Amino acid sequence: MKQLKIYLDNCCFNRPYDDQSQLSVYLETQAKLEIQEKIKNRNIELVWSTILDFENSANSDEAVKIEIESWRKLAAVIIHQNNEIIAAANNLKSFGLKSKDSLHISCAIAANCDYFVTVDKGILKKASLVDGIFLKSPIEMIEIMEVNDEN
Repeated sequence: MKQLKIYLDNCCFNRPYDDQSQLSVYLETQAKLEIQEKIKNRNIELVWSTILDFENSANSDEAVKIEIESWRKLAAVIIHQNNEIIAAANNLKSFGLKSKDSLHISCAIAANCDYFVTVDKGILKKASLVDGIFLKSPIEMIEIMEVNDEN
């Protein structure tokens, strides 16, 4: 069976550092941490991009920035923006997606990811409009991985 290839956006990487007092945030964090374990154990492939580098470099919390940056070393693929990715991102913006979100999704598609994982509700609401990749929350991703593990 082919190994899953996923892309986690910046807000997903930051979820464990958010206020955990809301149940939904806590559950997304736990799901994201489980995904991280599968990446560390090489059960799924992580894709990283230069837009992740760019967004993370703006993080004002130095410790969090360094921790998130460490995931780059575990990436199976690092994708660099090019004219094709930028053009695809501009097309995605026509669905009402923000520029950075469109770049993240375009990088994931260019890297042939199976899934784009995010906690951004605005992105997830537009999931049905995006072709070439499945957009999922960390909780949905865990459910998918559990089904794959059973098969």
